[in-house]
Amino acid sequence: MLTGDQQLALPDHGVKTKQEGAGSFLFDPLRRKWVAATPEEWVRQHFINHLVHDLGYPPGRIAVEHGLKLNGRDQRTDALVFDAFGKPLLLLECKAPQVSITQRTFEQAGRYNSVFKVPYLMVTNGLRHFCCRLDLTQGTVDFLPQLPLYSALTPPSAP
Repeated sequence: MLTGDQQLALPDHGVKTKQEGAGSFLFDPLRRKWVAATPEEWVRQHFINHLVHDLGYPPGRIAVEHGLKLNGRDQRTDALVFDAFGKPLLLLECKAPQVSITQRTFEQAGRYNSVFKVPYLMVTNGLRHFCCRLDLTQGTVDFLPQLPLYSALTPPSAP
């Protein structure tokens, strides 16, 4: 059984798995490689599949483990979604299912967002999902009642 092989509150779009030696792996189609099957990676792969297959997020606009420099240290976001112009739009923070989503989780995402300044933050542990819209000029945060479609986050393209 894979380390992350757990039921989540997400549709199952068939994350590819394999056992090799003593290790378990998941295939990440965005990075086009096999990655260690940790509980957090299990959530990330299922959630990204949900974004792509159910909510219309273009796979080519999602960067997995996107790097950033924070307080002089190298960090990585779980995923960063870009708009059609290459501007960061949404930051995704994933936790393992057994990790509760707390204020600290949002603070971590907020620290990462101090670099990217995205208008949307999404946080999940695979069982509970939260999305909020940020107004960085007003300093306000609005929690959304549901996860938005990609088309709802981006203005219509000019003709």
